[in-house]
Amino acid sequence: MGRKAAVLLSWVLIFSVWLTGFPERILAEEGELITAPHGVLMEASTGKIIYEKDMDTRVKPASITKIMTLLLIFDELEKGNLHMEDQVVTSAYAKSMGGSQVFLEEGEKQSVETMIKCIVIASGNDASVAMAEHIAGSESEFVKRMNERAAGLGMENTHFEDCCGLTESDNHYTSAHDVAKMSRELVTKYPKILEYSSVWMENITHVTDKGSSEFGLTNTNKLVRSYDGCVGLKTGSTSVAKYCVSAVARRNGITLISVVMTAPDYKVRFKDAAAMLNLGFGSCKLYTDENTKSPGTVQIKGGVLEEISCSYKEKFCYLDTKGANTDSIQKKIHMKKTAEAPVKKGEKAGRADYYLDGKKIGSVDLVFDRNVKKAKYRDYLEKICKIFLQGREKNISEKK
Repeated sequence: MGRKAAVLLSWVLIFSVWLTGFPERILAEEGELITAPHGVLMEASTGKIIYEKDMDTRVKPASITKIMTLLLIFDELEKGNLHMEDQVVTSAYAKSMGGSQVFLEEGEKQSVETMIKCIVIASGNDASVAMAEHIAGSESEFVKRMNERAAGLGMENTHFEDCCGLTESDNHYTSAHDVAKMSRELVTKYPKILEYSSVWMENITHVTDKGSSEFGLTNTNKLVRSYDGCVGLKTGSTSVAKYCVSAVARRNGITLISVVMTAPDYKVRFKDAAAMLNLGFGSCKLYTDENTKSPGTVQIKGGVLEEISCSYKEKFCYLDTKGANTDSIQKKIHMKKTAEAPVKKGEKAGRADYYLDGKKIGSVDLVFDRNVKKAKYRDYLEKICKIFLQGREKNISEKK
C-alpha cells in the first residue's frame, strides 16, 4: 500500500467514526491504519483500549525495556529509599555496555536525576545498569524485581532478562499491550517522568580523573519535536526487535499512549504512532469527576465518636468514544447509614454509581475518613461526665 493510499484510508476510517460512532475497540486488519504488525492505543486515566492490532503477541522490546527500569527507579524514590540528589557510581560492568550509551567512565559519579535523564532521553544502557546496581546490588537482582513488578501489573506476555533491552535472549520479551500497561503505570503514578521524557536536548557533565567534559543528550523520540502534545516516552530498536516506540501525548485534558512494535524502520514507527494518536484525539472525550466534596457522614454505633465523614476513594473518569452527551451523566450515592465500631480509615462505606442514558458506566468506592475505636466503660463514663458538666454550666448560666 502506497503512502497516499494509507493516508486516505486513515481519513476514511476517522470520517466513518464521525458518521457512525466509535466502537468500543477498533480491531485492525493487515494494512489498516498502521503498517507495523503490532500496535495499541490506550487512554491513560481509564486504561481503555481504543485501537489495537495484534497487541498480545510476544515480541522483542529492545530499549522499551527501560520503561520498567524507570518505573522501579521512581518506586524507590516514592518509598524514600532513593533521592534525586543521591550519587550513583558507575561500575566497570555498567561502563562495558554497548549499544546506545552516554559513555560513563568506571568510577564516575552522577546524580540519580542525571541518570534518569540519560536513560529516558538518550536511552543510555550504561546508565540503566548503573542504576540497577545502585538500587538492587546487581543487575540480576534488579531484573527479578522487574519481573515481579510486571506480574503485579498483569503483564502476562512479558519476561525480562536485563534492565536495558540489549540482550538477544529469546527469554526477553513483551507485547504491545504489556508495554502500554507499564507505560500507563509510569506516567499516571509518576507524571514527573514526563518532565524528563519531553526534553529534546540537554547537556550533562562528565567529571572523571581525566577532567571535566560536556556531553549532549538528544531525545531518541522524534515525536517530541514533531507531534503536537507529545511528552514522551521511550523508543527502542535492535536488529531483532526492529523499531518500536511508546509515545505519550496530551491534548485537551486527555493523555494517550500509542505503542508500536516491530516496525520495519524508524519512520514507520513514528508515522504509525502518530496515526493512532490522531485517531484517538479526533474521537475521544474524557469525563472526569474529581470527587472533592464529602458524600456525607455515617452514624457510628458503639464507638468513641458518634459519626464520621466519608470521602471518595478516587476520582471518576469515563472515556467516551461514541459522541455521547457526557453532560447528562448522573451520580447516585449508596452509603451506609450506620456502622458498628471499630471502624478503620479507608474501609468501604458505600459506593457512587455513574449512569449515562440509564446505563451504568462505572462506580467509585466511598471510604471512611478516620479510625474509630470501640467505646469502653471509661469512654462511656467520660461521656456521661461531659454531659453532666455541660448541663451544670448551662444551669449556672441561666440563673445568672
